Amino acid sequence: MILLRQTALLFGLWLTVIALWMAVIGDTPAPVFAARIDHAITLYRAGRIKKILFTGGRSSEDELSESAAARDYALKAEVPSEAILFEQKSRTTHQNLIEAQTVMVRNDLTSALLVSDPLHLRRAQIMAWDLGIDARPSATPSTRYQTWSTQGPFLVREVFYIHVIWLFGQ
Repeated sequence: MILLRQTALLFGLWLTVIALWMAVIGDTPAPVFAARIDHAITLYRAGRIKKILFTGGRSSEDELSESAAARDYALKAEVPSEAILFEQKSRTTHQNLIEAQTVMVRNDLTSALLVSDPLHLRRAQIMAWDLGIDARPSATPSTRYQTWSTQGPFLVREVFYIHVIWLFGQ
């Protein structure tokens, strides 16, 4: 189990960022996912993290897994390949975090910043903590969900699933 690292919290140095999946269109990250990848790249370039860990498997409609598309996107943005980790099995937020934890343990990473849309982060953080991952949120600075018609359903969904976690776990 990954234990809380107070030194990371005090000095603002995190070993990795977990960029949670969203979707790809062909071999290109969808705009919401691209915003998450861009934020992870910004954190890397600012020296806040040492590794970027992309999560997300491949659906039958996709050419690439979400994480492979994210890796390719980051490589095109000149992030060094040795700074990129990824897993290609997960299809849900909970699976993203389980697989990310496996990759973190394998690479001796003990803390992470979770990168996602602001409305999604609370639930993801609860799940990460339940798994024993030392993770803190780092919301994308902007959201693609900008109108009530897009924010409303997403917010209702997240509130519903937070209550499911509180009542039933996962």
